[in-house]
Amino acid sequence: MPAVPLSPIIGRMGSSDGHVRGKVLVVDDEATIAEVVSRYLTRAGYDARVAGDGQTALAVAAEMRPDLVVLDLMLPGMDGLEVMRRLRVRSDPGQPVPAIILLTARSEESDRIVGLRLGADDYVVKPFSPAELVARVDAVLRRSATGPEREAPVELGDLRIDPATRRVVVRGEEATLTQREFDLLHFLARHPGQVFSRDQLMDAVWQYAFYTDTSTVTVHIRRLRAKIELDPSEPRHVQTVWGVGYRLQP
Repeated sequence: MPAVPLSPIIGRMGSSDGHVRGKVLVVDDEATIAEVVSRYLTRAGYDARVAGDGQTALAVAAEMRPDLVVLDLMLPGMDGLEVMRRLRVRSDPGQPVPAIILLTARSEESDRIVGLRLGADDYVVKPFSPAELVARVDAVLRRSATGPEREAPVELGDLRIDPATRRVVVRGEEATLTQREFDLLHFLARHPGQVFSRDQLMDAVWQYAFYTDTSTVTVHIRRLRAKIELDPSEPRHVQTVWGVGYRLQP
């Protein structure tokens, strides 16, 4: 199928019943992919917009303040990694950083790892099923939309985790975590001292059972340590149990 010309912004689309589950920005220069994904998201109850390039994506994100961005790595001009960097930098203080799901080709493994290190919450490899992508969006946003606001803050030594505000304070200073980093830390904090394998963490935090690539857990653990540990090379909080997995040591 020949590519359909993509205008900088394709109009706003909401759910048919008027109930909006969240705001999602789809960034892809392939018009067919962007249109199909946005339609699937709309049917699932999301307010979806699309953008065909990085500059447009940043402008739309500043206006709509999306809960999640579906971001293709291969964009004309400004690539997806640079868009993600700018989305992180431009987030206003006190405003939640949007979750990010990367769209990647199989040959882009190194970029995918860089994206995870920069704060991406998940990735989907092309070609993909739009229904699967919607399920990934559901899973990423579900963690921040249910349950935690009813929980009391967790305090473990010099670490304080507040599920209601999704704030983390370490040694008296606030740490800025992505949505997935917070979910991972909060899950471990609710089970102090208990060891979880990467498969178990994928199932509990990412909510993907039988996920074949668990390296994303390793990347998120590394990023989390960089933000909360006094010495990430000698972590006191998030510890590795060799051959088994990870635990949060109070």
